[in-house]
Amino acid sequence: MNHDERPPDDLAARARREARALLDCVLGVTTVVIATPDGFDIAHARRGVIDAARIAAMGSSISAIGDVVSQEAALGFGSSVTIETASGYVVVRRILRQDRELVVCVVTDPSAILAQVAYGTARLASHLTLA
Repeated sequence: MNHDERPPDDLAARARREARALLDCVLGVTTVVIATPDGFDIAHARRGVIDAARIAAMGSSISAIGDVVSQEAALGFGSSVTIETASGYVVVRRILRQDRELVVCVVTDPSAILAQVAYGTARLASHLTLA
């Protein structure tokens, strides 16, 4: 699996479409960022002025930390981390493709229903795994 190389244009275009679809279809989602494991934004969709590059960098770090904690606790592969705040959620999920790994970061406002966000994020991951 290649971690450092930028994805091909067709994967980046697919990632942009999937990010937009999640933003448009799940109530409360305000930002979707799809990144490389080393923290580079390859696709995003957002409402407002969130810095997608910063979310990509932090999301990839959160994903790595979540995986290390999962491994240390003998729980196996860590697939996602959810952060609950007073103003919404952040869901970070690893996407393992045969050719590369990606990280998706979904930011919500307080109106979001966590189960819908988790389902939509898992669906996005599934679509990009098969892309």
